Amino acid sequence: MSSRAESFLLGLIGEGVLPSLTPALHEGEADRQGLRLLYRPIDLLEVGLPPAAVGDLLEAAARLGFNGLNVTHPCKQLVLPFLDAVSDDARRLGAVNTVLIQDGRFIGHNTDFSGFGSAFAAGLPHAAVHRVVQLGAGGAGSAVAYAVLGAGAQTLDLVDVDAGRAADRAAELRRLFPDRTITGRGTAELARLVPQADGLVNCTPMGMKEHPGASFDLELLTPRHWVADIVYRPIETALVQFARSRGCQVLDGGRMAVGQAADAFRLFTGREANAGRMRAHFLDLISKEGSALEGISHLGGAQESDSRLSRAAG
Repeated sequence: MSSRAESFLLGLIGEGVLPSLTPALHEGEADRQGLRLLYRPIDLLEVGLPPAAVGDLLEAAARLGFNGLNVTHPCKQLVLPFLDAVSDDARRLGAVNTVLIQDGRFIGHNTDFSGFGSAFAAGLPHAAVHRVVQLGAGGAGSAVAYAVLGAGAQTLDLVDVDAGRAADRAAELRRLFPDRTITGRGTAELARLVPQADGLVNCTPMGMKEHPGASFDLELLTPRHWVADIVYRPIETALVQFARSRGCQVLDGGRMAVGQAADAFRLFTGREANAGRMRAHFLDLISKEGSALEGISHLGGAQESDSRLSRAAG
């Protein structure tokens, strides 16, 4: 393989992507495989561009020699008209998060669904999937639902605060999986649905630092349930912590994050990523991030104390 083929220039397009761990995951795995890889976030908010500019950014990336781009909120659907080819799964989902740039052509893939699928298979290999409840029917929820059905779920109950959105998503999925039972429900039905389910997936923002807590009554969980979360900041969400304490099998949100990154790495470089190594790197990054935030919090407290002392002295 030529030296040119051994080096890669990648990017991530989206809003608020500067804190993303994806660049570090890709660069770290490339270093361990002896590849030269540079991965840079392209934050629409920082550069002052609207989401509709994603097509112009693709063209610019091609001119600058990029090998590929990841695409995240709010551009996963907007990017579709600018692509020359789309994988079958991405076409069915109507969303792309990975774009390869090859010979001036843009080829779209979706590693959100495959990343969750591989994470689920590795982290919950013996989990029963006869009936699954999924909380959240938004963009991420669509990819996860597709993966859950791909894993063999016979009945999938999509539950959302917007029951109409859940019903619309369920109808779309029924067209793709006509032999399955897929329903769209409102949150008021959770008390009835969770006891009937083998497992539960959280695809809502609940559990994030900005949205603490859980999206349903955790007392509904029993040790026979398995639980998967896609939130990974923090990685130990209230749902994950409670489920573990109940004796449930648990899949934390970091598993999907690593799974989709590993799949994108393979598409970009043509090399298999070491998912276990990427998982360890991911956990290290999360740990350091938490330590840094804790340090800032302590520093802020000390500065506030110094300020109070200064005011008192004045």
